[in-house]
Amino acid sequence: MTEVLDPSVRRRIILVCLAGATGGLLFGYDTSVINGAVDSIAGTKSGFGLNSFMSGISVSAALLGCVIGAWFAGKLADRFGRVKIMLLAALLFVVSSIGSAFAPEIWSFLLFRIIGGIGVGFASVVGPAYIAEVSPTKMRGFLTSFQQFAVGIGMLASVIVNNVLAKSSGGADQALWFSVPTWRWMLLMMLVPALIMLVVCFKLPESPRYLVMKGRDQEAADLLRQLNGTRDPQAKVAQIRLSVGSETSPRLSDLRGRTCGLKKVVWIAIAVALFQQFNGVNIILYYDSSLWRSLGFSEQQALNISVIRAVVAFIPMIISMALIDRIGRKKLLAFGSAGMTIFLLLATFGFYHAQVTAAGLSLKGMWAPLTLVAVYLFYFTFCGTWGPAMWVVIGEIFPNNIRAMGVAVATAFNWIGNFLVSTSFPWLRDGIGTGNVYLLYTVFAALSLLFVLKVLPETNGVELEDMRAE
Repeated sequence: MTEVLDPSVRRRIILVCLAGATGGLLFGYDTSVINGAVDSIAGTKSGFGLNSFMSGISVSAALLGCVIGAWFAGKLADRFGRVKIMLLAALLFVVSSIGSAFAPEIWSFLLFRIIGGIGVGFASVVGPAYIAEVSPTKMRGFLTSFQQFAVGIGMLASVIVNNVLAKSSGGADQALWFSVPTWRWMLLMMLVPALIMLVVCFKLPESPRYLVMKGRDQEAADLLRQLNGTRDPQAKVAQIRLSVGSETSPRLSDLRGRTCGLKKVVWIAIAVALFQQFNGVNIILYYDSSLWRSLGFSEQQALNISVIRAVVAFIPMIISMALIDRIGRKKLLAFGSAGMTIFLLLATFGFYHAQVTAAGLSLKGMWAPLTLVAVYLFYFTFCGTWGPAMWVVIGEIFPNNIRAMGVAVATAFNWIGNFLVSTSFPWLRDGIGTGNVYLLYTVFAALSLLFVLKVLPETNGVELEDMRAE
């Protein structure tokens, strides 16, 4: 059952996996688009006139939807199929884009943001699982990395669109077309990638492993032959059948085991998902605009630099996609953990010398450039290691019979970790100081290195049918 990886097979599977990663595009766009609009949403000129608490809720409401979507995605994907759930996610993005853009008051706005978050949750679970299941073993890491690459493209697209719209109108509060405030157009623009995803999903083939799970063995064999050139698809289907087991859809109870109530592989996947968030990546660049202003740059120049940073971040992503199947997941993650620990520690020393005021953050002398360089090196290290590799690992580490359910649980914990880090930062910063908060993130980065070296199994080159749940 040698995988045939001739050029035509490579092109075909790459196109399918690129299409399968369109959910990541929406994932990145939806979670990033709110950043350019939040001040106007909270303001009184064209927004809802929110206090600081409700302003925070307007941002984090989507995270609640993400947890809900991720939690239920596995069961729905096992019952209805991977492609149908990606279609449903695209429809939710369409509804959320239109609804949040034209919401008349805050409560309907929050409802539509939660709906969009559910779509993000679906996409973040089903995308990696689908790509892992249709990919040839020799290309699986590279192809599963498409998910994070698409997330980065979505985030970059939202930053560029927000900046272009704001410059066109003079600000997010200002009216743009048809006397509609610019921030509403920012949210409505998500409709474009949502419709692209909707069209693409209609063309996607179903996962062969899902087809076997549902007893559609001949369809699975035909797909394996056409999609990735499997020479003996009937034998491959038989192998999948053994790993899938019964044809009934997996349940959460199938994840139970002897390790503190769950299978060991579930705890490992949850730990990978949480460690990706607990290094503070989602707020590490919280002060980068202030740091640039400390060096004499204007506010607009600092915002433009953030766009450049988002573009440059693709360089380590591309490097990781080229390396992940060559050096393996463990080495890539271990390198990332070591690098992030070093750069976070340097940033911590810098933040110990910082003064935080209502206007932002101020650093004097050498500490401003040192902290800025450390922060950016941390971010780029993350983008080339833990950013894409986490999705690869949780997408492939589970055996066939519990993969969708396991990925759903791990991804739900990833969103919970995101929520905890994002919401805890302001009161931790005010309570123990910025330097100590970054020291805490440094400790988690160091712990992630120990976890990778001592606990995480290597999944590189292992057939999905050979994955084991202990």
